Amino acid sequence: MRFRPCIDIRDGAVVQIVGGTLSDAASSSTVTNFTASQPSAHFAARYRADALPGGHVILLGGGVSSEAAGLSALRAFPGGLQLGGGVTPATAARFLDAGASHVVVTSYVFREGRIDWGRLAELEAACGRERLVLDLSARKRVATGGGHEFVVMTDRWQTWTEEVITPVLLAALGGHCAELLVHAVDVEGLRGGIEGELVALLGAHATVPVTYAGGVRSMEDVELVRALGRGRVDVSIGSALDIFGGSLPYEKLVAWQRAEEAAQQKDAGSS
Repeated sequence: MRFRPCIDIRDGAVVQIVGGTLSDAASSSTVTNFTASQPSAHFAARYRADALPGGHVILLGGGVSSEAAGLSALRAFPGGLQLGGGVTPATAARFLDAGASHVVVTSYVFREGRIDWGRLAELEAACGRERLVLDLSARKRVATGGGHEFVVMTDRWQTWTEEVITPVLLAALGGHCAELLVHAVDVEGLRGGIEGELVALLGAHATVPVTYAGGVRSMEDVELVRALGRGRVDVSIGSALDIFGGSLPYEKLVAWQRAEEAAQQKDAGSS
């Protein structure tokens, strides 16, 4: 299990938002928890200095200014960050060449609410399975047979699809990508606790590395992700961190990561 840092960019600025409110509307109802005074490269350079690879840069809207900020972050931590937000086969190579370790994709692989396997094949051909991350960010709803299910959202978490996260879907998509990134949209940015059912589902059935994001507010939540995810689900934290206006010290996560690495090295040495 790893801590995966993040850099979310909207209108060229590093922000933290309440995920379920994200909108493209001119009179946007998007709720913003935090807007940084520092540029994206500042955070990328910090993650590099703290040896925290594998995080992601997500472009949440803002066109040219946001793309420029994303590219600046990649230059500050070449090979250390993934980039997502409107990625297509035509743009994937440009972001990879600019320093992204992987590209993160959701909306392009969907058509009329379903996975378009032809489009997914185009992406694989454009960037290679080993550099492709699929974003299965989802919202919870009541299932027809009772209980809950998690439905994949597209178009910056605004559009419900017909795809439900199931063991079958996780296995199928795991054959076409290097990793999965899953935001629990209903709790993203609220700092009110994780979506435990979703973490447990990912820990039990994901066939490739997976990162969960959404609702983490404390180190206890980090350990809950570990327990529910069987140690197989990495965690990303945004709004709760003090570097983004929250109360959870970023340095605690860095120390936690170093302890994790030391424990893994010890286990490897004794095996």
